[in-house]
Amino acid sequence: MASSALSSPLPPSFHSPTPHPYPFPSSLSLLPSPLLRLAHRTSLTTVSFSGSRQEYASEEAKKKILESYGLDPSDFIDEQSPRLRRRKKGEEAGKEGKGRQKPVLTEAPKSPRTTHRLLQVLGGKARRRKLLSPKGMDVRPMMEVVRGAAFDILQVASGCPASLRPGRWLDLYSGTGSVGIEAISRGCSEAHFVEMDPWIVSEVLRPNLEWTGFLDASVIHMNRVENFLEHVQQSRVKSRSFDYISVTPPYTAVDYSILMDQLAKSPLVGEDCFILVEYPLKTSMADTCGHLVKIADRRFGRTNLLIYGPAWAEKKKKSGKTLLTLE
Repeated sequence: MASSALSSPLPPSFHSPTPHPYPFPSSLSLLPSPLLRLAHRTSLTTVSFSGSRQEYASEEAKKKILESYGLDPSDFIDEQSPRLRRRKKGEEAGKEGKGRQKPVLTEAPKSPRTTHRLLQVLGGKARRRKLLSPKGMDVRPMMEVVRGAAFDILQVASGCPASLRPGRWLDLYSGTGSVGIEAISRGCSEAHFVEMDPWIVSEVLRPNLEWTGFLDASVIHMNRVENFLEHVQQSRVKSRSFDYISVTPPYTAVDYSILMDQLAKSPLVGEDCFILVEYPLKTSMADTCGHLVKIADRRFGRTNLLIYGPAWAEKKKKSGKTLLTLE
């Protein structure tokens, strides 16, 4: 059978003058096994070729060999070419990736918030009444020892050691409402509570006011303290001032210098107002807040209690003189 040329002929000196001693040329070793069997059946003895062995190793040379036998190269190209097989796999993966949506990261569902009754009213009409407070650290109520000391100081400073003088109380960052409730229990006529968390308002603060019977003497403002004070400052309607203001914020969420400056300029601070401030250690606090002066500053563990009040309530300083008793 006549040999078939697969590419441009080589120089005459390159062709073997005698038949090849093997039944198949070395280039056929690149063919898949089905083609080798086909070549054997057709008694192929010689195949003239040109180019180097490296050329035949390329995909183009393999295609030409397959086409010379009347075969479709696409039926064998995946078997012969690992590189093309990898490329096809990459293309298929790319096609699948285009239609696939990226996974959406979702937060793990939070456990439901719950309450317990660990707080109680310390004095007055609602003494020993248990108050709701949230479990965990969502709200940090004023410690009972601090609350008790604060009201003792206020009662003595205002001239009524047994109870608070009648007046209006503003409880900022009220949370459970324990401070404002204590104020009503001890003699205040009404209390306003400023709390921004809807869950705290509905599940903790309002139930506490209902349980103690002080809901009718209370007003709840569901708002941020800063926004509440700013709204009052900018309002054209003159707001009534308060006789007492308690400030018990979450320590890390408040800039005390800005907050106290905002309070000092607020029309809510009355002429004879007392301001009770709970603040953490290593916090610098001014000696005055507007026209009010510092009348007490005590430390309870990691918590400090500061009370501003009118000048007439300031405790007299010790003269430092030593009285000698003559016999």
